Amino acid sequence: MIIGKEYIDSGILEQYVLGVTTPEESREVELIAANHPAIQYEIDAIYLALETYAMENAIAPNPILKPFLLATIDYSDRLKSGESVTEPPILNKKSIIEDYAVWLNRNDMISPDMDDVYAKIIGYTPTVVTAIVWIKSYAPHEVHDHEFEKFLIIEGTCEIIIGDEVNKLIAGDYFEIPLHKNHFVKVTSIIPCKVILQRIAA
Repeated sequence: MIIGKEYIDSGILEQYVLGVTTPEESREVELIAANHPAIQYEIDAIYLALETYAMENAIAPNPILKPFLLATIDYSDRLKSGESVTEPPILNKKSIIEDYAVWLNRNDMISPDMDDVYAKIIGYTPTVVTAIVWIKSYAPHEVHDHEFEKFLIIEGTCEIIIGDEVNKLIAGDYFEIPLHKNHFVKVTSIIPCKVILQRIAA
């Protein structure tokens, strides 16, 4: 068996690091590495190069995905436990907080100690999702190409920034995000900004 540059250049070490060698090949690599420091050094260098590449090319997940995924699981569990399906009214310029009192006054519609965003879904159809959302300090940049996003502020205050446009909102205010516009939410109150959020298929 040739141990040295030819072995390193054969590609077997990269295959080992990637986990695609057969059990027999893996045992062989491990035995050789145990007896030849240069081979172990090369394996460590390959691991480091792959880790560096992965970190440099990593795409951070949208932080808004996690709270809405958890909210979807929570809503599904509530329905399985016997909660009735409801259809909250569609948000519009004439919407008022009292329109959503039946959901807002429920004992289970509360926010725990939270990350920046926490959500409880109160209505779901294939075209409309309605949730009560608490935003502690900000909601990150988003662009919606296939759904209208609407807000009704329930508690606290915030700014919804669309490009250079700053929209200052207080309790009772309604706001709709235009399609294809990058936007984010910055909370301006000491308490979390509590909103009715609705996403409607465009």
